Amino acid sequence: MAGDILLGIDLGTTMLKAAAFDARTGRTLAAASERLRVRTESDGTREQDPRSVDRAVRRAAASLRRRLGRAWARVAGAGLAAQGGSAILVDRQTGEAHTPMQLWSDTRPYRLLPGIAARRRPSYWRRLSYLSEPGAGLARMLWLRERFPALFHEGNLYCGAGEYLYFKLTGTWRQDAGNALQIGCYDARARRLAAGPLRLVDVPPSFVAPMREGHQTHPLSKAGAKLLALREGVPVAGPYLDHEAGYLSAAGASRRAVQCSLGTAWVGNFVVEAGEPPPGFNLVLPSPVGPGSLVVRVMTAGNASWDWGLAALAGAARSGALARADAIFTEGLLPPDGLVGLPWLTRPNLFDPDAAGAGGFVGINPHTTPADLLRALVAGMCFEFMRLFQPVRDSGVADRVVLGGGASSGWYFRELLAALFAPLPVFRAAEKDLAGPRGAIYAFSRSAARARLSRVRRPPKALRTRISKAYERYCRVCEVLSRGLGDGGGAVLHGRQRRNKR
Repeated sequence: MAGDILLGIDLGTTMLKAAAFDARTGRTLAAASERLRVRTESDGTREQDPRSVDRAVRRAAASLRRRLGRAWARVAGAGLAAQGGSAILVDRQTGEAHTPMQLWSDTRPYRLLPGIAARRRPSYWRRLSYLSEPGAGLARMLWLRERFPALFHEGNLYCGAGEYLYFKLTGTWRQDAGNALQIGCYDARARRLAAGPLRLVDVPPSFVAPMREGHQTHPLSKAGAKLLALREGVPVAGPYLDHEAGYLSAAGASRRAVQCSLGTAWVGNFVVEAGEPPPGFNLVLPSPVGPGSLVVRVMTAGNASWDWGLAALAGAARSGALARADAIFTEGLLPPDGLVGLPWLTRPNLFDPDAAGAGGFVGINPHTTPADLLRALVAGMCFEFMRLFQPVRDSGVADRVVLGGGASSGWYFRELLAALFAPLPVFRAAEKDLAGPRGAIYAFSRSAARARLSRVRRPPKALRTRISKAYERYCRVCEVLSRGLGDGGGAVLHGRQRRNKR
């Protein structure tokens, strides 16, 4: 593939990222991003106009084309990664969207989920997916049927962002296992679509896209070629779950890496070659690099908490908040002893499940400052991530940790995580926002898909000891809250998915 160019696309929740890579060296030749507007309402609405995805892809491709000039014609392959769990009703033949794209974070259908779960015993759902409840997509189907009953016929299809864009590019319907798992129609043990859960909501298996097989490709269609301004027939790989693509970008350095995306949600991905995955809230997918399973562990907090902390506690306008945060952490990395930050700002309230927000602070006194609270919040985010991944660190499954995503830009996040994951070495992806686009080209060149990494300095022993003691304090607070609040609080405190009961 000497002289060839590979195109990677990552369709995220709020941003579409695309990059062109040299197929031989993996060097990034050009990158582009497009913001995706999300319509939000207080009732839990989180929607996008699917046509905005088309426009974003066209603009991103045009930007890359302007940067590369005539070299754009040398694109020899394209890979697509996308966020999972979204929902659109589309025309099966044309791909035209009949409804807005309901994002994975839209909570309106959740009221229907307990009723679906009750139609089978918890053991049924655990056998199906390793989870104790059905996928939220089953509730989305019921919710959409309530509002658009006339759209539920064989001429239409239920799909998500990845399937939608892959069809736009190739004219072929395919979905990845991660999306099918979030729909609730994937048998994670048998590794195939499952008709049983779909029948519970009166939907036939043909109403969802067939599964992608390995790293298969399909040729760029006439419509897809027009969208990207490329020639027809260029092979397109995917769609990959964005976390799967992120893992593939780290797998070139080591197949035993824990690849962490510190983004909207903090997520870690790793492969278990044999046996059952560690207990906890996991998405379990086929390994994309050989035998075993890719395990995706999702934290109950992420950069929504960090964004709030910058706005509320950094004491500066947005433009200066990061500089102010840097100054705060330069003065001291950890909060005062006894101060604990609980970072679950986007989870249901611990004391009132019909209210939003489980975040809080324990140990405030008359001398506590906003800077102390910001340190406690950041430490709490890292401690909560460690609670999820301590079994992985201690099991010997992983030989390194690779950090990417927006929060990996903060040296204070990196330093805390380097201390917590010790003795595992921690690395930072040089291109923190290109893990998805880069991993999406894995089918064409494993070497080009490999992320460029730099080692994160491990803090001195004395600081590691202080961080370890603060982490133990955080875990004690969580356990006390969990015992006092019972199973409802434990759902948040132990990372399980708890739905509002209305």
